[in-house]
Amino acid sequence: MGNKKALLLLFIIMFLVMVGFGIIIPVLPFFAEEIGATPSELGWLMAVYSLMQLLFAPMWGRISDRIGRKPVLLIGIAGLAISFFLFAMSTELWMLFVARIIGGILSSANMPTSMAYVADITTPEDRGKGMGIIGAAVGLGFIFGPAIGGLFSKVSLATPFWIAGIVSLITFVVVLFVLKESLSKEDRELTRSRNAAATPWSTVKGAVGILYFLSFFISFSLAGLEATFAYYAAARAGIDTVNLGYIFMIMGFAGAAVQGGLVGRFIKKFGEGKVIQGGIIVSIIGFVLILFIKDFFTAALFLTIFGLGNGVIRPSVSSLLTKVNTSGHGSVTGVLSSFESLGRILGPPLAGLLYEMMIDLPYISGALISVVAFVLYRIYDRKTKVRASL
Repeated sequence: MGNKKALLLLFIIMFLVMVGFGIIIPVLPFFAEEIGATPSELGWLMAVYSLMQLLFAPMWGRISDRIGRKPVLLIGIAGLAISFFLFAMSTELWMLFVARIIGGILSSANMPTSMAYVADITTPEDRGKGMGIIGAAVGLGFIFGPAIGGLFSKVSLATPFWIAGIVSLITFVVVLFVLKESLSKEDRELTRSRNAAATPWSTVKGAVGILYFLSFFISFSLAGLEATFAYYAAARAGIDTVNLGYIFMIMGFAGAAVQGGLVGRFIKKFGEGKVIQGGIIVSIIGFVLILFIKDFFTAALFLTIFGLGNGVIRPSVSSLLTKVNTSGHGSVTGVLSSFESLGRILGPPLAGLLYEMMIDLPYISGALISVVAFVLYRIYDRKTKVRASL
């Protein structure tokens, strides 16, 4: 299988994975409420998934270095299917938690393994393009998934979970029969012998470790925005949930277009470092502009500006990490996913607390946190240049 065909197939696989995941997003709160969950219990139900990803993504990344990408992807996708079917059959709150925990543990294999697969099959020059394609698949999946879930929720609240499970099974079949293994037996043995005494977290050391913390801050600020923007848009511009959905859809399509078509070209021309710095600067501008929204048009425009900047950072960081880190690609992307999960766990509650203090604070703090991320990259860049000169 040629690299272009493999990337296209991986795009389809990750799109289907995220469609299945996105289908349940608009339905989960109401389904949990129907079973008897309180708002705080719903919060824990959402958080436990990210917590499992935080804990287990590095493990799956390392396992994929040892046994190959394909079997680990199959485990991750099977985990999604199992969790969706368990959700659909749940009649008590504890059953929802069991489904969420199982889904979090197993599906945490998907993102790091898919990024490692890209790193396996791309040259360093095309690495950014490959990572961008994965980002585009994720973005598009999050656009279409919730729309499908909202549509089928009219049948019953359990129906979207059954559909998500079926989509995951279809994805499983595609991976099983069509996707080829990207990591040769020789590469697996080399990685195993090289990192026999190491842990995935051993990749967080030296200058390279700074990039993980940069990703944490970017994920943290994004999660805070996503958690509070609905309230902010309603308070500032009277935007309702329907129009808010359109705004996020516009941002999602713009971000997917940039990640799928432009980020690879930017990285080839300017290098990951300049793209990361440029993306952070545009994100800061977006955060500041959000403070001035006054209607649907300005909300859509300013949020899209933020999304364009934010969207180029992750594929660029993923590309750079897999180039400069000598550990297996799976270990690197697994730890990266873990840091991003930590940002998604801590971002929403802290942003909510800031919002209650003053509704502008989540976006002011988001801009300041992005400045910290920018400074971290400058420190990383200086350290690597000093090392190279020695």
